[in-house]
Amino acid sequence: MDGLQNWNEALDYLEANLDGDIRTEELGRLAGCSAYHFQRMFSYLAGVPLKEYIRRRRMTWAAAELRGGERVLDVALRYGYDSPTAFNRAFQAVHGVAPSLAKQDGVNLKVFPRIRFKFVLKGDVEMEYQIVQRDAFRIIGFRVPIPAEQEESFQVVPKFWAETGPRLGELIPLMGPQLQGVLGVSTCHLEENFYFISVASDAPVSEGMSEWTVPAALWAVFSGEGPAPMAIQELERRIVTEWLPDSGYEWAQAPDIEVYLSQPGAEKAAFQVWLPIQKK
Repeated sequence: MDGLQNWNEALDYLEANLDGDIRTEELGRLAGCSAYHFQRMFSYLAGVPLKEYIRRRRMTWAAAELRGGERVLDVALRYGYDSPTAFNRAFQAVHGVAPSLAKQDGVNLKVFPRIRFKFVLKGDVEMEYQIVQRDAFRIIGFRVPIPAEQEESFQVVPKFWAETGPRLGELIPLMGPQLQGVLGVSTCHLEENFYFISVASDAPVSEGMSEWTVPAALWAVFSGEGPAPMAIQELERRIVTEWLPDSGYEWAQAPDIEVYLSQPGAEKAAFQVWLPIQKK
């Protein structure tokens, strides 16, 4: 599977640059997707955010070098920490002890081995989906800038939903006939990334709202229901880890979209996940 080889080549690049600059754009290029989608897929496949995985790998090597007799300051600088304080904090978060104690006999240090991807396709629970080609369409709604780091965006987006919830009633009357539901859309392929809570609409932009055009794309559309956001996150994880690797498709350069067909915060919300795809 070429996709599997590409992903492991991306991890080869990561390992070769643990003591330097690791560019998420290069990781995405090697894996055959965008930097945004690489981070998202990595967290689903590895069970840990990319940023945290890199930190653990760096601290694994740092511990070995300190045990080998290197100075704390030299090791800190090698792994990108400008101050001993920041390095000390990162080292303790991983190993539970200060780096100055790493050389002592009897000190317990942790090792986080390198990941190598091997897709295991379960298929034990059915997944229903449709392949849909859609022209570009306009959305209007509330938006918030989100950071490039996927780990940080996981904190920003739920907070934005909580803040915007009381204003969802302003969106519903603006909803057009072309796509029903409240949409969660990230403009993930732009230099400046925004997350929209929005509706598809041709209506004028109301005060305090913004507009954006979702590009024409081929989509794999999956339906689900359950408590949000846990149920929709579990569906997204299954799409990425179980369906996508053996589908004959790969992630396309367009946003993935969450479509809420009922109240987003409902105990048993009905929703769809729209995954942009292209043939491999």
